[in-house]
Amino acid sequence: MKAIEILFPVFFMMLLGWLSRKRGWITTAQNEGAKSLVFNILFPLLVFHVLMEAELSANFLYEIIFLDVAWVIIYLIGKRIAGPVSGRYARLAPFLLMTCEGGSVALPLYIALVGAEHAVNIITFDVAGILINFGLVPALITKQTSREVAFFPLAKRIVTAPFIVAVILGIVANVLNVQHWLILGHLNTIFSNTMSMATTPIASVILFTLGYGFHLHLSQLKPLLALSLVRIILCGAIVGGFFLFFPELMAVKVFLAGVLLYFACPTGFPVPLQIGALCKDEDDESFISAFISIFIVLAMVVYTFITLDVMRT
Repeated sequence: MKAIEILFPVFFMMLLGWLSRKRGWITTAQNEGAKSLVFNILFPLLVFHVLMEAELSANFLYEIIFLDVAWVIIYLIGKRIAGPVSGRYARLAPFLLMTCEGGSVALPLYIALVGAEHAVNIITFDVAGILINFGLVPALITKQTSREVAFFPLAKRIVTAPFIVAVILGIVANVLNVQHWLILGHLNTIFSNTMSMATTPIASVILFTLGYGFHLHLSQLKPLLALSLVRIILCGAIVGGFFLFFPELMAVKVFLAGVLLYFACPTGFPVPLQIGALCKDEDDESFISAFISIFIVLAMVVYTFITLDVMRT
């Protein structure tokens, strides 16, 4: 029941976006404006907030390194098999294989299951995804879409991107323990409430825009199912890597549940915004939305399994 309580609003917002396009309530330009707001302002604020409050322990760093290496390997594998697996969607496929959506799907499900005190597990995984989504992905997209591939212009564009600036500032604020000074100055509540109000709409807007672009064609079913199977296998390999490199952590049921749930979740929601430049038409956008929808359903199934089995004492 808890899974339905959490995931029903996800499908509702996607349905609302789909209806808005079908009924003409929202124009394409307005939908793109909403994406721009999230991409350039709200998401960077969220990245900064998460990194500023993250607990930078040894395991935190090791898990991030492991995951980022894994995501890069998965991207390279995706590039090699994208054509045979996904056909005309080959330019999108490698990006859809990388990262998982923690903040809007895995985290609320995980907190409902084990409590907020264990949320750092999912946040750690998400920090690794942030570095991929807002570091590697923009670089790859820029290289594919821009005629200017000289190193310094490309590096400047990446380093000055809002997300990268947010990552840098978030880490600096963490190291300087800015949150402690906010508490001493009695400003922590003001800061937290401001960040909460600014970042709460992110998931809703992204899900709305995903639904707006959703229009499944029968011709998409084969590449959708094939690419979904590839993602399940590759994410399963990451789970296996956790057993190999972090056996002590995986022996803890709470941590194990987080790993299983996280890597069953859909591609990170920033990805559709990032790879929009690679979409040639509405069919491409629909493919992305349908692919993410499949894994939202999978996340619900895995959550149910964990609730009934893994967390059973």
